[in-house]
Amino acid sequence: MFVTGSLRRAYALSWIVVVVTAVASIVGLIVQTTFYPTEELRQAYVINDALNLIIGLPILLVSMWLTQRGRMVGLLLWPGGLLYGVYNYTAYIFGMPPRWNIAIYLIIVLLSAYAIFEILVNMDKQAIQAQIADAIPAKTTGWLLVVFGALFIARAGALMVDASLNQTAIPITELGTSIADIFLSLFWIAGGVLLLRRMPLGYVSGLGLLFAVCALFIGLILLLLFQPVFNGTPLILIDVIVVAVMGLIFFVLFGLFMRGVVQKGALLVS
Repeated sequence: MFVTGSLRRAYALSWIVVVVTAVASIVGLIVQTTFYPTEELRQAYVINDALNLIIGLPILLVSMWLTQRGRMVGLLLWPGGLLYGVYNYTAYIFGMPPRWNIAIYLIIVLLSAYAIFEILVNMDKQAIQAQIADAIPAKTTGWLLVVFGALFIARAGALMVDASLNQTAIPITELGTSIADIFLSLFWIAGGVLLLRRMPLGYVSGLGLLFAVCALFIGLILLLLFQPVFNGTPLILIDVIVVAVMGLIFFVLFGLFMRGVVQKGALLVS
């Protein structure tokens, strides 16, 4: 019930992701000039390495632990924990010049994507949909994911078009973030459409997508707050407020979706 096959491969892949992410983040913090040879790269990614340890790894480990204990909520959160890493390291891959450490980030992205695939393949999607369909805000979640996904793609696209028209170069770190935004937004839109069409895959992916989005908003808020301390840049309070308000929308919806899943309280049976 709810799990149709073995999740051993997904666990193995996820543990490799945990170890490689931890090592890459710790080394990036300790030998910053080796991983990030320019000041621009250090300002963009050193704080993010700390956030990977503070936010990224804990949310992935907690979701794996809940799944191991047989909780459906853990199974639905797990892909979101992996997707957080996929987003971050996609930004790393496209946000720095070709270097040897990009191979490490590529490994994390590919293994995370494979683990997500393994999790989704081994879910009984129809059974999960039947269990939670009447307890979650599917329509609201679907529209929110579609609208925000479209807005983020439009923002990233406008940045690239403006740079092209004005014949100016986009800072490479900002380009990496824009590409990662577009990549993640496509998943938001796909998940939102699936929910609006009441497709089983939408129900099993909705909580994970919201989980990843909330984690990213928390990370962005902390990044804005930490930058003045680590980089000496001024704190722009209005940016923090805007991001917090946008994030609050997702936090509330995530809470409602999570409550619906937890209320059902189903245990996984292989």
